[in-house]
Order: sequence, then structure tokens, then C-alpha cells
Amino acid sequence: MPDEEKPPEARPEHPSPLRGRDEGVPPKPEGQGTSVAADIGALTKGLRTTLGEFFSPPVTLEYPEEKSPRSERYRGRHYLRRYDNGLERCIGCELCAAACPVGCILVIAAENTEENRVSPGERYAKTYEINMLRCIFCGYCEEACPVQAIVLGPEYELSDTSREKFIYTKEKLLEPLPPDVQARLGAKDET
Repeated sequence: MPDEEKPPEARPEHPSPLRGRDEGVPPKPEGQGTSVAADIGALTKGLRTTLGEFFSPPVTLEYPEEKSPRSERYRGRHYLRRYDNGLERCIGCELCAAACPVGCILVIAAENTEENRVSPGERYAKTYEINMLRCIFCGYCEEACPVQAIVLGPEYELSDTSREKFIYTKEKLLEPLPPDVQARLGAKDET
């Protein structure tokens, strides 16, 4: 039975060495001598690799001037989208805030009126804030939105000088008005 222990007198006191005392050092394998030709061959092989890398084109980008391309599905800065007629897409349903795993989105809804129509639905987002320092850019808010109002764009340069500037308000998140809507609103203001 292999699980049983051997009696103490049958155990050797020290393990046997791999090589006996009278065996000596094994001879070196043939073909790997320490000749000058072998050393020069190894040096040549190393220099060939070094010079090959030296003359290959560099892969480093000069960052502020050159930017590396982003994939189509890259998740960067958030944007609140508008319809072509200038109305906001966000209907204030707060599904994005509910889907956010870190709770960085705050949405306070208000009712639309005929005098102040902000979105096509009954409600609109009166307050929409995202704490970008807490955001993990998971994209759950984008997937939860039933009207595709919030999207994550390709912008990844989000540095700033204070923590307060990382709370993006609705004004900072909204896309600008389309040019034709801006022109119509400008014409109404002049009359």
C-alpha cells in the first residue's frame, strides 16, 4: 500500500546525489566550444538584430501633434444629442442614471409646456449632470437610453485644472444647434 509509511530504519538518512563521487563533470557537448569564431558569430547575430531595429521606421507618435486613431466603438466623452429640428432628444426618463453602476449621473426632469417646448415628449431633463471623475466609461447609459439621447464620443482628452470642472452640466454636454435652426432662431430674435 503506497499510503503507508516505511519504518524508520528503511529510510535513507540523506538523499542520494544526482551524480556519484567518482563520476566527475560531464564533457561539453560538441559544436558549442569557446572558439573565437563562435564568439564572433554570436556578436554578429546580436548586431544584426540591433542594426535592423535601428534602421526600421519609428512607431512612436508625437502625441499633441499626431493622435493615434480610435476604434469606431471607442467610449470617450459624453454628448447629449438633439433632433434635426433643434429639440433635445432627452425625455428625462432617468434610465441612464438607473443603469449607471457608479451613480455618476444626475437627472432631474420637468414637464414640457406649449410655450416652452424643449423635447418632443411630455418631459425633458431640466438638470442633467455627469461627474466625469466617477465615470468608468462603461457605456451602460448609452445602451439604456430609449431615444439614443446620450452617446459616448471619440474624445479622450479630458484633463482640467480643478475637480469642479469635471462635473459636466447639461450646457456642456448638449450638442450645438444645427446651423439652419440657429439661423431661424436668430431671425426670430431680430424681428
